[in-house]
Amino acid sequence: MRDLIDLQKKLFPEVVDVMQQRYKLLYYIQIMQPVGRRALAENVELAERTVRSEVDFLNKQGSVEITSRGMHLTYEGQNILEQLAEFIKEVTGIKVLEKQLKDKLNLDYAVVVPGDSDNLDWVKSEMGKACVNYLKDQLIPRQTIGITGGTTMAAVAEMMTPFQDADKCLYVPARGGLGERVENQANTICAEMAKKAKGNYRLLYVPDPLSEDSYKTIIEEPSIKEVLEIIRKAGIIIHGVGDAVMMAERRKTSAEQLRLIKSREAVGEAFGYYFNQKGEIVHKVRTVGLQLEDLKHAEHVIAVAGGRSKAQAIASYFKPGQSNVLITDEGAAKELIRGISL
Repeated sequence: MRDLIDLQKKLFPEVVDVMQQRYKLLYYIQIMQPVGRRALAENVELAERTVRSEVDFLNKQGSVEITSRGMHLTYEGQNILEQLAEFIKEVTGIKVLEKQLKDKLNLDYAVVVPGDSDNLDWVKSEMGKACVNYLKDQLIPRQTIGITGGTTMAAVAEMMTPFQDADKCLYVPARGGLGERVENQANTICAEMAKKAKGNYRLLYVPDPLSEDSYKTIIEEPSIKEVLEIIRKAGIIIHGVGDAVMMAERRKTSAEQLRLIKSREAVGEAFGYYFNQKGEIVHKVRTVGLQLEDLKHAEHVIAVAGGRSKAQAIASYFKPGQSNVLITDEGAAKELIRGISL
């Protein structure tokens, strides 16, 4: 495919450019539908006159329908998007980014979605969709899937759909709650994913983090013990990667511990572990749920994290090689390749 694209660029450069532009319009309409021309023009960064002309063409071709509420894709438009996806990845260089990430982070699989979730909220939804598509290829009946919390995991749950031949799967929270908004807690996300996938779920009713005394007491509770055994045997783990200081603040970390985290130059966090730029664990909070050593039992450990601002956090987590799949966005991927030494 690469050779064909290079040939097209030499002989028909305008064809490739027009194809990219129209694909981009279809892509944004899919994400934002129903959407008006002005809002579409602002997001694709094209003149409204250009958008009007291109949309009229796409409408005549049957790819876009224009209604009083705005534009939306037709079945034909959806098919075009799906069929052109790999070609556009090659043309825009996203395929190259995925290959570079896979090699640099020693991954089994990497997905990069267009955009930067620092600036565009819908990019998280696209990462969620990419995660669901990956799951569709990996899930087998009666598998156990562990899920952490956070806004990116909530986006995965939002994009979840039923899975053929995998309706008996069990969804479990990978750790306790952080005391944050209920829709971003692992329990809520776990239940939502199970409901949309038509699977089963178990919940873990414990706070995160815990004092040492509380931890020793809680993990001996029979109901907690049973759920923890299930979680540790999960075949698939889906989790986010957080900025160290931001995660410490979300956990209502004491001023003393926050100073410690900063003084040890922690940049990333996952599963209650804080990592510095070298990938070394510089701090750990006591949490009930998955520990890093438990990840080796899972066949697929999927990190879903994006945004240019999170590139250092992602790099710090991947240095020890904890996960084998990364789903991210263009903003984080370019920063990882360009500016982070691994």
